[in-house]
Amino acid sequence: MPLRPETARHVDALVADAQSAGHVPSLIIGVVRDGTLAHLATAGTQPHPDVDLQYRIGSITKTMTAVLVMQERDAGRLALDDPLRRHLPEAAAADAVTLRQLLGHAGGLQREPDGPWWERREGVDLSALLSGFTAAKVAHPPHRVWHYSNLAYGLLGGVLERITGTPWAQLAQERILEPLGLHRTTYAATEPFARGYVLHPWHHTLREEPRTDSRAMAPAGQLWSTVTDLARWAAFLADPDPAVLSPATLDEMCAPVILSDLDAWRGGYGLGIQLTRDGDRVHVGHGGSMPGYVATLAVHRPSRTGVVGFANSYGFRTGAIGPLGHRVLTHVLDVEPVPVRPWTPAEAPPPADLAPLTGRWWWMGTALDVSWDRATGELVGELRGDRISRYAREGPDRWRGVSGVEHGEVLTVRRDEAGRPVALDIATFVFTRTPDDEP
Repeated sequence: MPLRPETARHVDALVADAQSAGHVPSLIIGVVRDGTLAHLATAGTQPHPDVDLQYRIGSITKTMTAVLVMQERDAGRLALDDPLRRHLPEAAAADAVTLRQLLGHAGGLQREPDGPWWERREGVDLSALLSGFTAAKVAHPPHRVWHYSNLAYGLLGGVLERITGTPWAQLAQERILEPLGLHRTTYAATEPFARGYVLHPWHHTLREEPRTDSRAMAPAGQLWSTVTDLARWAAFLADPDPAVLSPATLDEMCAPVILSDLDAWRGGYGLGIQLTRDGDRVHVGHGGSMPGYVATLAVHRPSRTGVVGFANSYGFRTGAIGPLGHRVLTHVLDVEPVPVRPWTPAEAPPPADLAPLTGRWWWMGTALDVSWDRATGELVGELRGDRISRYAREGPDRWRGVSGVEHGEVLTVRRDEAGRPVALDIATFVFTRTPDDEP
């Protein structure tokens, strides 16, 4: 669904103003709605932005590395609370650091490894990365503070390589890029691509930056992509393809591991996912930067709305593209109606054994309304009109909460001697058919 004309004009103006004020050679922002690229805003002429033009995505790469780790977890080949040394014995200096902490930047590791990899130099291989990993690289006790660490993601890439016997780049290609059709997301720049620059602060000339191979640090920020491909990745973060990652696992990734902003609680990190609170909304995604490039990805999952963007100047008011992306996303969410999926009636009533469970139940004068979701086969319980929980069948008269306040709790159906349901026992709270019934 395209944006309304007035919304599109406002987004275009935000992008044009940012390009002019920030002295950006090339700036592009895409708005994603319900899985499709709904609007494209561009500014600048070096080069002219285009949906198929590659830019470097920097640390947005980390979100894909995190998905690869979670795939291994779901397959039973690692646990998030495994110590790093279990998979990389050479990293014994980080004795107590776990994979979960590394994913959430809560492991206390310093930001960078040894060597000038960030300063426009080629990276090193995994053995060299590990040989430079000493106790001096542990800046804080695990989970004491949030401390962003590129090094953590280089090590996570090493974990993936050790477990699978496959290089990180090949894993990303086979497990994420190919299945999702991200054909213009590549390890190295592939024409057409935007050259990246540093802007001289006094005479406003451009110096082209080298396009380095970060090698063992590639899982932290190597990839190149386009607005079209990054929009598909934003759609995946809103509503994942189960063939790539379980929706429940992505939900887990978007839950906070640690707060990065203890003063206002506006920011935090999940499992490889940056979390930004904007009023009552939470945006998930990540920012990215490499010499000559900055990028942004922000998604509001409940509305399946997101923003992606690139600029090809590292001097673009360092960090400005992230706030620009969030401003665009907030404006779209404020003024555009959320796409509504049409309601359709059920084709048949619930199965005979479930129909008697629906309707109103009571506990201590509090009403619980139970309905049946034909699409999922789940019971849906609505308490006081605003607390909704869903239950999946585990066995005869036994259901398990799968979402809402009763997530993980057990609902047991109590029956009388004739087999009629007379009460619902939810985590020891017994609901009966009338307010006056005794449990």
